[in-house]
Formats: sequence, C-alpha cells, structure tokens
Amino acid sequence: MTEVSILPLAEDETEALAALAHEIWHAHYPAIISRAQIDYMLGRRYRPDAIRASIKDQCWLVARQAGKMLGFAHALPDEPGGAWKLDKLYVHPEHQRQGIGRRLLDAVIAHARKAGAVRLVLRVNKYNAAALTAYARYGFRVYGEHVLDIGNGFVMDDFLLEMHLCS
Repeated sequence: MTEVSILPLAEDETEALAALAHEIWHAHYPAIISRAQIDYMLGRRYRPDAIRASIKDQCWLVARQAGKMLGFAHALPDEPGGAWKLDKLYVHPEHQRQGIGRRLLDAVIAHARKAGAVRLVLRVNKYNAAALTAYARYGFRVYGEHVLDIGNGFVMDDFLLEMHLCS
C-alpha cells in the first residue's frame, strides 16, 4: 500500500478540498444536523476563494495517498496567550480508523507548537459521538459548552474541547 503523506494544501487544490468536504459532511452529518444546515455550513466554510485567501496565514494540511486527497485539517491562532483553534479535521469515511486523523492532528500540533501555542481548542457538536470519542482518545477534554447562531435560522450547539500542549 502506498504511504499516506501529510503536506500543506496548495492553492490549486481548494476546489478538490471543497468537494471532499461535501462528500464527508453529507456522509457523516445527516444523523446530527439537517441537510439544509449541512449545505448552508458547507457554502460558508468551504468556498474555494475563501480557503485560498487563508492559506498564507493559516495552517491547511492535506492527507494524500497515491495523489488522492483522503482528508484535511485546518488550524489558526485563536486568542492571545498562545491558543490555537483546530477548526477542521476530517477524513473520508472509507479511510477512517487508519491513523490518518491522528497524523493530521499531530502535524497541526507540531505547527501550533512551532508558532508558540500552548493550547489547542476546538468545537464539536454535542451529538457527534464519534468525534467526541476520537478527541477524548487524542487527549482533549471538554471545558465548556457554547450555542452559536450562525444565521439563516441555524445554530451550532457544541462542546468546547482543549488540549494543553506541553513541550
């Protein structure tokens, strides 16, 4: 089997990443949120032009095998004091439970540490049991809850998770 590589997202790959996000979200989220909310969030979070604009100052990583994009991660500085936000970490359902998510997370952690981060934070839908289990295994802990109105009558009802990054 060909090795999986974790490399930065290239500007010419943003359309492919948006298409992969569409596949993953439509496979995973219908049991958690409505299809209308899925499409609304995809339209806001995965516009290729917006992704391209953020590549230079944010961390976008892609997992590839034999040239095929299998998953991705996105992180960025979150708040003063050294916190970084893991905003996206997704692996195509056909490639989950193969260590790809862990490798993407490890690469994000290395990037965040290099930038001086002492903590990694993220939001997970309260009903996303699979993600909550995975993040607990990775060493994250719940430190709060937050409901956010994202517009168009939709809300994100999330747990807030954190991982302290020791040197």
